[in-house]
Amino acid sequence: MNDIEFILVDEFQKEFEKLKKKFLTLDEDLETLKTALRAYPTGIPNKIFPISDLGLIKGKAFKVKKFRCKYLKGKGSNSGIRITYGFKNNKPNVIYFIEIYFKADDANEDKERIKQYIDE
Repeated sequence: MNDIEFILVDEFQKEFEKLKKKFLTLDEDLETLKTALRAYPTGIPNKIFPISDLGLIKGKAFKVKKFRCKYLKGKGSNSGIRITYGFKNNKPNVIYFIEIYFKADDANEDKERIKQYIDE
């Protein structure tokens, strides 16, 4: 599935720009994630997990827990950066990046935002 389109929702874009000032390799790191998602759009065991407790009807959502940030040398994929993304059943070749956050700043994903973009 190499024909996947990636859409960064407005809130994701703002969060990404803010985090980019702190983590200077974030552009490159996100491109690496996109490459992985082209091969494994529905998750990678022990790295990308489905978010199952949302009650989504029109699609699926996932959380990237093992996001490799090159700027954080020595941390590897335990960077503490989390990304949520999802896709709608009627657009399976479009991945929506919904949220990016640093775990030390936000403990959990914004479930209402995920529902807003996937089940709208």
